[in-house]
Amino acid sequence: MSLLDRLRSPPPPPLSVLWQRIVEVARDPAWYLRYGVPDTLDGRFDMVALVASLVMLRLDREGAKDDTVFLTERFVDDMEGSLREIGVGDMVVGKHLGNMVGAFGGRLGAYRAALADPDPAGALERAIRRNLFRGDEAGDARGLAEAARALRLRIDRASPADLRAGRW
Repeated sequence: MSLLDRLRSPPPPPLSVLWQRIVEVARDPAWYLRYGVPDTLDGRFDMVALVASLVMLRLDREGAKDDTVFLTERFVDDMEGSLREIGVGDMVVGKHLGNMVGAFGGRLGAYRAALADPDPAGALERAIRRNLFRGDEAGDARGLAEAARALRLRIDRASPADLRAGRW
């Protein structure tokens, strides 16, 4: 490949395949149909945050700080693109991104604490009810928490190479 070819089509950013898998899993219709996750911008954001949190917690346990940084960068890039697609202008994109990164960080912290709790099933259900369903009783927080814990097991069982390749 010539230098000109490489300049025209640079390699994808680190962990792009993993990010694509996170988004693919988060957009699975089952979350929305079976567990009542709102099929809205907020609901989709919350599912991406939940799935990304499970992956990032695994990367944290590996001590893969660089990979968590790369994954956060993919999150920001994706959210910025989504904001621009829905017509958010340049003057306020930064503010919206700041709010979204803060919300993501809060959810990551809540899910980390829940999964470290002596009662992770109950704690995760409460964290999902509070963060994803905003306290609304309409969604199936218990079922979603069970499904999220099953997803976490799949993520945790993947080899480091399979995890990064999105094979989980």
